[in-house]
Amino acid sequence: MLALAVLALSHSQLSYPYFIASGAGLTLVLLVVALAGISGAVFNPALTIGLWTVRKLRTLQALSYILAQFAGAAAAWYLFVYFTKLDNAKNNGTFDTRLLVAETVGTFVFSFAIAAAIYQRVSLGLKAFMVGGGLMAGAVIASLGSVGVLNPAVAFSVHQFGWGTYVLGPVLGAVIGFNLYNLLFVETEVAEAAEAKAEASEAKTVKTVAAQRAAAKKSTARKAPAKRKTVAKNSYLRSKKPLTRAAF
Repeated sequence: MLALAVLALSHSQLSYPYFIASGAGLTLVLLVVALAGISGAVFNPALTIGLWTVRKLRTLQALSYILAQFAGAAAAWYLFVYFTKLDNAKNNGTFDTRLLVAETVGTFVFSFAIAAAIYQRVSLGLKAFMVGGGLMAGAVIASLGSVGVLNPAVAFSVHQFGWGTYVLGPVLGAVIGFNLYNLLFVETEVAEAAEAKAEASEAKTVKTVAAQRAAAKKSTARKAPAKRKTVAKNSYLRSKKPLTRAAF
């Protein structure tokens, strides 16, 4: 779906970097909402490698993701050819330092936004917004010097695949983005989470003590009438007790 959206926009009258980035970002928002609870919504081999470097994905899991991502990109290309009859596209992924730097910087912005969404454990809606917005912002920035794909699988699908630019650039950007966020902010967030957990535990303890006191008070209030009734009954029985000889 992501690759088809990029292909459709890049071959339409709205084939401007801003519109392509906006369409890709909105498509990614929908995909994150639909599939985040199933697979984590990782549709980018570069991001998969970046997540693997910070131990958010296991090795076999990362490899299976990358295979699925490139398979989806290939299926998108053949489906695009079937719809449009355009099969004469050439691979334009030639090496250029400017393209490499642009893709690296754009993917860094994209992965930094995703790292923030993952480590801050935001809600699904906010996570989708941050992921889609990160893609849009990174693609717009990268479009100053490249096509702004930021995704090796999508680059393969749109025939902009080049190992030195549209593969190496996004991978470098993703690795730097995830690891830099992990280095700068994760320890602080862990400490804040521990402090919040301690405060919640203390509040729970205070609430439990208050509940126990309230229950004890309520139990005492229930027992008081019965106790008064028992005392009154005993007093009445003592008053009815027959007098003995010792009483005279």
